Amino acid sequence: MHRSNSFRRLDRVTPKNRHVVHYRRKSNSLPHCAICRSELNGIQKTTRSKSTATNSRKFGGVLCSSCASNVIKLASRIEHGEMKLNDISIVDRAFVLQMISH
Repeated sequence: MHRSNSFRRLDRVTPKNRHVVHYRRKSNSLPHCAICRSELNGIQKTTRSKSTATNSRKFGGVLCSSCASNVIKLASRIEHGEMKLNDISIVDRAFVLQMISH
């Protein structure tokens, strides 16, 4: 169980001068945007249920606000025929397709 990288090794010395190893689970890192890799604001670092840890807007907890608004703009331009799907970068394409399908 303690051989995984999700546990930190803590070397401690007991009062009887014995060297022992304590294991602690590593703390969670902050969530990042799937496109630009910036840290997401307004999301807690704790491991709670998904509904309390994310925002209620579209792509909340996955994309930052600027990337989400960019994806929504691209999806509306494709739906209205102003752009083609091949004009969009591969990173944005999956999110745009997800936006169009809903």
